[in-house]
Amino acid sequence: MQRIFFSNLVLAVFLNLLIKPLALFGIDATVQNRVGAEDYGLYFSLLNFSVMFNMLLDLGINNFTTKSIAQSPDEARSYFGKLMGLRFLLFILYLVSVFSIALLLGYSGKALYLLGLLALMQFLILTTGFCRSHFAGFHFFKYDALMSVLDRTLLIIIGGTILYLPQLGVEMTIDLFIWIQVISYFIATIVAVSLLWKHIDKPLLGWDLKFGKNYLRQSIPYALLVILMLVYTRTDGVMLERIHPRGAYESGIYAQGFRLLDALFMFGMIFAGLLLPLFSRQLKENSKLIIDMLDSAGNLLISGAVVIVIITISNAKFLLELIYTNGLESIASFQWLMLSFLAICMNFIFGTLLTANGSIRFLNWTSAIGILVNIILNLYLIPDYGAKGAAFTTFITQSSVALFQFIYCVRLFEIPLNPKLILRYVILISLLASLYFIIPNHPQLFLFQMLVGFVLLFLLSFLRIENIKSLFKSKNF
Repeated sequence: MQRIFFSNLVLAVFLNLLIKPLALFGIDATVQNRVGAEDYGLYFSLLNFSVMFNMLLDLGINNFTTKSIAQSPDEARSYFGKLMGLRFLLFILYLVSVFSIALLLGYSGKALYLLGLLALMQFLILTTGFCRSHFAGFHFFKYDALMSVLDRTLLIIIGGTILYLPQLGVEMTIDLFIWIQVISYFIATIVAVSLLWKHIDKPLLGWDLKFGKNYLRQSIPYALLVILMLVYTRTDGVMLERIHPRGAYESGIYAQGFRLLDALFMFGMIFAGLLLPLFSRQLKENSKLIIDMLDSAGNLLISGAVVIVIITISNAKFLLELIYTNGLESIASFQWLMLSFLAICMNFIFGTLLTANGSIRFLNWTSAIGILVNIILNLYLIPDYGAKGAAFTTFITQSSVALFQFIYCVRLFEIPLNPKLILRYVILISLLASLYFIIPNHPQLFLFQMLVGFVLLFLLSFLRIENIKSLFKSKNF
């Protein structure tokens, strides 16, 4: 099972490293530089607003489908058409809810037009995600990896043509940028359904309200979890734009720091996407193997996150000046957001394990606490500290949730605490952080920390030669 995990992890990471940084920094960041912090800030706020409500498009269906297919693939393959019909009904519910609340919050005119496009985009994203939940459940990890980058690849091709070929005479605007994303996601959705075609029962679209009601009853706990998680992870951008005196501008500054976190978040999602079906099957067949999977996959992700966090915080000024024309204002918020990435990675490991175990009630309670912490801190900090206050709130919120999940997993699965492992992490952090005080020049510091971090991962056995050897012997590679 670990061999399957590592072989498909390499493929997924390779494809995402190839495509997504280029999409985020070559396209998305360039668009922000072209249209300005204020226009992009409005887009960023509306995007977060549309994402906060996209749980109404899913109601836990995707996560529950992955878990169901991983455990009973023959039975679950017959659900596709009925669930697609249900998703169209949920889309209507989503639109009504989004526009009703948007009007109550005072959005109007162009903002509502952009919100409509973003709402359509969320439907396409979740539909592609629904297809990918089948790929993950069936263990078609290569299909899943390819679909994870197709939409961004299309964005690079279409958006890059407009941004970097001025002779075309097309000016990039925030409206056009959203339209390009909608087109990219639409094509990706068509391709995903086509790849899944021969592995599911027909028809592709059916209507069975009784089935939908019963399925939602089982997936609702997963839906509540998604709702709560989205609220405490996406509230910051919306609250910044709504309650700060320079809301749109501060939201744009926050987006500069958030962009790299978003890129890293995508790689963490690769781990979670691979681990959910593997954890689900192991818990059904032999739960004792969970400790081995946690040791290999968990330490790989957490140790890698430690290296990334220290490097990005140490080189914040260098990195932001490299990407943005006015990146200095976002240094403080960027550093707090990078610190929160370590907690997010812990959530990917232990939250995914608890999801596979069906411990949804506990996850919902911890997420509810996260919302409470997030909203209270944002209300207190945003008016005075803007983007920096929102980023600090993200760090506190994510860390609190991660701590609760970790302690619960240790007790539930009787995970042994390893003093030698803790010492290895202390050595890794100390050695990497100390380089900041030894090498003051940021370009050299950045490269040297990357090299030292990579070497330390091997020397401290976070990366193991035997795993790499077994990877290349795997039939799944």
